[in-house]
Amino acid sequence: MSASKVKVLVDPRHRKWSLLTIVNHHREIDMNIDREQVFVWSRKVRFFHWNNVICILLLIVIGVVILNAKLFGVSIEGKILLKTMHVIVGYVFAANLIFRLLIGFLGKSYERWSETLPFNKGFRKEVIEFKKLNKAPYKGHNPVGKLMVLALLSLMSIQMVTGLVIAGTDIYYPPFGNYFAQSIAIDKTNLEVIKPYSKENVDDKAYKTMRDIRKPFITVHIYTFYGLIFFIPLHIMGVIFAERRERTALTSSMITGYKYLPKNSTDNSGDIKNR
Repeated sequence: MSASKVKVLVDPRHRKWSLLTIVNHHREIDMNIDREQVFVWSRKVRFFHWNNVICILLLIVIGVVILNAKLFGVSIEGKILLKTMHVIVGYVFAANLIFRLLIGFLGKSYERWSETLPFNKGFRKEVIEFKKLNKAPYKGHNPVGKLMVLALLSLMSIQMVTGLVIAGTDIYYPPFGNYFAQSIAIDKTNLEVIKPYSKENVDDKAYKTMRDIRKPFITVHIYTFYGLIFFIPLHIMGVIFAERRERTALTSSMITGYKYLPKNSTDNSGDIKNR
């Protein structure tokens, strides 16, 4: 009798049925949970997020065309236009990122870095709890989400700084354009004639030195771009996973500001409704 019982337990058909039963059981429990609408993401955070999405998409598309200008048969004039567009969108991206960095220090609740980045005192405990694979809801980011935010913010900050330097060396745009134009000018009182891809009023030796200074910034900019291309899909997959795991309307919360959380539940910091 015990032998037949063991046989049933290891029978793949019974095991599959058991797993499906467990999954359906958990779904039924989840559907029966009484939830409430809780405000999490402020207008400032949502404004930054979607403005950032648009800017990064535009920068990626324009950047790919610039990197493959020969392949696409882009003329010198077309390349200058593309670089100008890239820089202008880059200014919007930089202003938006600086705005987010500032409200991380000056803002309230989940605008602040203490609630968004993995540097709070209880973060190690959060990770341990998260590894247990329980479906406890998080009002803000879960531990993996906090790590992802740190990675993306770091990469975007590097892109911003290197991009501003390259804009100055490529098409002589602010904030460093005037400095680099002066550094290569033969006649420093006639800077307005210095144009991209033009040798007018340009000292060849100084120009070569300027381009040598530019090289490491270009290298870092390109490899950071590859880093973003790697992490952005991971971020999207992480959101989908967290949405299925926690069922708190995570995706729509970045549009409406509201999550749907179980009533009387708590997260890693106590009463979830008061955080």
